[in-house]
Amino acid sequence: MFRTLARLLAASSIDPPDADGLFTIHPLQLSRWLEEVWAHGGAANWPGFGTSPTGITPEVVTRLQLPTGLLATLRSGVGVPGQFSPPPATGTVGAALPWDHLIYAYLVESTGVVEILREVVRRYVVGETLEATSNQTYSWMRATEELFFRDPPLFSVTGTVSALRPDAVVNRRNAYWRMFGMDLPHAPAGIDGLPWKTDVGAAANLQFGDVWVELLRQVWLAIVNDSNAVGANPTDSDYIAYLCQTLSEMMSMRRRAGMLAREEFGHVVTMSWFHLLVDTDNAVVRDLQAGAGPAGNAADRLARIAQRVGITPPRRARELFELADRVSPVLMFIEAGRFNDAAGAQLLFRAGSSNPIVRETMNRVIDLWQSATGVSLKDAGVRVAGPSAAPAPSQPVRLPGAGLTTTPEAVKTTTNGSAPVRL
Repeated sequence: MFRTLARLLAASSIDPPDADGLFTIHPLQLSRWLEEVWAHGGAANWPGFGTSPTGITPEVVTRLQLPTGLLATLRSGVGVPGQFSPPPATGTVGAALPWDHLIYAYLVESTGVVEILREVVRRYVVGETLEATSNQTYSWMRATEELFFRDPPLFSVTGTVSALRPDAVVNRRNAYWRMFGMDLPHAPAGIDGLPWKTDVGAAANLQFGDVWVELLRQVWLAIVNDSNAVGANPTDSDYIAYLCQTLSEMMSMRRRAGMLAREEFGHVVTMSWFHLLVDTDNAVVRDLQAGAGPAGNAADRLARIAQRVGITPPRRARELFELADRVSPVLMFIEAGRFNDAAGAQLLFRAGSSNPIVRETMNRVIDLWQSATGVSLKDAGVRVAGPSAAPAPSQPVRLPGAGLTTTPEAVKTTTNGSAPVRL
């Protein structure tokens, strides 16, 4: 959300996102803007492919939004220079803002960016172990603390912290576990046990990661064999469609009656704020002496910031940041059922299709997921030793069950002479 707003605040579409301008907006305005974004409804725009509604239905949006009169009473006042007059509710005309899928939040949080930047804010507000900061960075610190490290405003659509579920870290992990059956790679400091799994019962998609990995393997197999003119071609479009349908049904089950709707919105909002900070060499990054230059990336900046506060991010943070942007629309459209038949499934691997962006994205996702998780996706099959050695079947005899390692590697933390780090 906030990364989209930063792009819209830029003077033109070819300019870098205006993170500096966004970070100086009053946190109350940003909070109200989020209410306006929610009320407008969610849609995922995959450039070059199309627009699809998110798993959050219009009925759920209407039921959970502020009444129209209250929305109009105190507008955010957040405008986009040169594009809108008067300032719009969501920063776009005639279409909803692109929403990200919950998988975006999971992958961004797997980089350790929240833990690292939380420690930056903590050090600035309680002492002087970091250098004196500029006005822009102070504004960012204030907004970060107000929006993400205190109780949210009453009746806020992102307000999922309460006496019943008081820890935002546990709440996010609960959502990831229920939707994807995945834990974050790093243990949360100061939290004993696995409270995010308490009372979940059987309502967790424990097979999600394994079905997802199987889908990536089958799509890679199909990409490799797509240009075959002679010989065997093990590609099975119906099987790929079945895997997509299975994932779609898993996610839909977790969204019945609007479950996880506000949670997904709030968690994506949180991660987009922290992701935005390391996206560019903005004033905050420069104050932290963490600039990476025009050719740098989010992982480079995060590593430099982490070094200042004694935390080591995962080596694969670069892959995780890129995966977050690429996997989000893929899962959004899988959930919407766009690949549930053979014809739709072919878009995932067929060269020369009407929407090449889908195949290109899947090809890159396969590379990144293999690198980030260490799960081999491109092996043609394990050979059996003996006189009749033959490759293993390209498809399993049944859908994969839980058990494969699909989680990114861990983020490592140290206190570096400070108080213990707690997300």
